[in-house]
Amino acid sequence: MQQPLSLAELPQDTSGAGAPTSHRARCCVSTSPCFAASSFSWAAEPGMQAEAARDGAEDEETQAEPVSNGGGPEGGPGAGPGQELVELRIIWNKTKYDVRFPLDGSGAALKQQIQALTGLPPAMQKVMFKGLVPEDKTLREIKVTNGAKIMVVGSTINDVLAVNTPKEAAQPEVKAEESKKEPLCRQKQHRKVLDKGKPDDVMPSVKGVQERLPTVPLSGMYNKSGGKVRLTFKLEQDQLWIGTKERTEKLPMGSIKNVVSEPIEGHEDYHMMAFQLGPTEASYYWVYWVPTQYVDAIKDTVLGKWQYF
Repeated sequence: MQQPLSLAELPQDTSGAGAPTSHRARCCVSTSPCFAASSFSWAAEPGMQAEAARDGAEDEETQAEPVSNGGGPEGGPGAGPGQELVELRIIWNKTKYDVRFPLDGSGAALKQQIQALTGLPPAMQKVMFKGLVPEDKTLREIKVTNGAKIMVVGSTINDVLAVNTPKEAAQPEVKAEESKKEPLCRQKQHRKVLDKGKPDDVMPSVKGVQERLPTVPLSGMYNKSGGKVRLTFKLEQDQLWIGTKERTEKLPMGSIKNVVSEPIEGHEDYHMMAFQLGPTEASYYWVYWVPTQYVDAIKDTVLGKWQYF
C-alpha cells in the first residue's frame, strides 16, 4: 500500500500568487486510490449530489404510496380507498361486462353502475343473483362472492315505446274473461294430477312470504303426466332447465312467452304453474305443487318486471 506523502514532500503551489499551499489544505490530500477517485468524482460533477438527493426522496415517496384496491370509477359509485371489492360479471342482452364493485355497496348503487355500462335506467332494470337483488341490501348481505355472475333483464326506453299498445289495451278484457272461468285446479285435466295428493318429497312451503330462488333446483313436483319434475334456473346462461327422469329440457328464458299460476284449493301454500312455450295455451307446460314463496321470484326471473310496463 502506498504511503501518504509527508508535509515536506508535498509540492508547493506555483500559481501566480507564489504562496505555498496551506497546511490545512494539504492535510486533506491523500494518494489512496479510492479516496482520490471519490473526491475527484464529486468535485468534477457537483450536480450528482443533488440528483442523488432527489432519487432518495422519490424512493421514500414510492414506499409511502398506498397500493390501489380498485376504488374510484372502476369500483362503481361511492367506491373509495380501503373498500373491499368483488369482481362481478354482469350479463345483459348476451353482452358480458367484467367490473369490480364494493362488497358493501347496495343493490341500488349496483343499478347505477349497470346504467353506466348499459344505458338502462334503474327503473327498467331487473337485477338477479339467486333471485331479485334487493335495492336496500348490500352485496355482502345477499352473499355475493368474488366472480359472481349478475343477470340483468331490462329494456331500453326506445324498446318500451315500441311495444304494441293496442295489445296492452286488450289485456283487461282478457283478464275479465279469465275471471269467469272455473278455477284451474277444478278442471278435469288438472284434477287427475292433484288427486294424487301432495308429493312426499315436495319442498316445504312458507305462506305469506316471498323469497328469492333457492341455490338448489326446485324439486319434488309433478308435471302434467304425473311424473316427477324439477326446475333449475341457470341465470348465468339465461336458461330454465326442466328435468324429468327421462330427460332435461334446456329452455332460453327469452323463449318463454308467459308464466301463469294459481293456488291449489285446500293447499293454498302451494301453486300449480304453467310455462307458455308457444303462441297458444296448448303449449303450456304444467308444474304442480310449487311452493308459494317462490312463485313471484320464478315469474320475475323468467319474464322480468319490465315486460309489464
